[in-house]
Amino acid sequence: MSSVRTAGGADRARIAAVLARAFADDPAMSWIYPDRADRERRLPRLFALLFDADQAGMRLITDGGEAATLWRGPGQASTGPLTMIRRAWPMWRALGSGLPRALALSKAIDAHMPNGDFWYLHVAGCDPAAQGRGLGGQVIRAGLSRVAGRFPTYLETATEQNIGLYQRRGFAVTDEWRVGLDGPRFWSMLRPPD
Repeated sequence: MSSVRTAGGADRARIAAVLARAFADDPAMSWIYPDRADRERRLPRLFALLFDADQAGMRLITDGGEAATLWRGPGQASTGPLTMIRRAWPMWRALGSGLPRALALSKAIDAHMPNGDFWYLHVAGCDPAAQGRGLGGQVIRAGLSRVAGRFPTYLETATEQNIGLYQRRGFAVTDEWRVGLDGPRFWSMLRPPD
């Protein structure tokens, strides 16, 4: 089993690449980027931007680079309008024609966030070539052990198969919702503080 460490700037490209592979068939990413070739080209850019956006939280990676998580700390879950404006050009480059769907998704995610302060497991992914070895669960557990304390932990997933993985780590489904009329279905999950 690989160990888990805090990711730094030198890990940006590696994490962006592993998360792009992990989310290549994700329902939400497939909705934002319906064309697979476009999705494969743009996802590394998107995850590099998310890596940068989550620098104030916590970024973890397995030593072998097979799995990673991006976390936002209490009070940091939503992206404010000023931040969105500053990142407009890089986001447009990463999203292209998927920008309207990405904005709709972001708005829906914000609308389903819980009230109060919480740790937000923003992104968790494992390289498909390394799945089944427990590395995704390991990097999630490492993050949960680091954020243990007085705040709950929240996440949402558009992949129904992941619900059991998160339930085994103490999360419970709190809501099920869809983005617009034709968008992906999501499950909101919350884990009480330790």
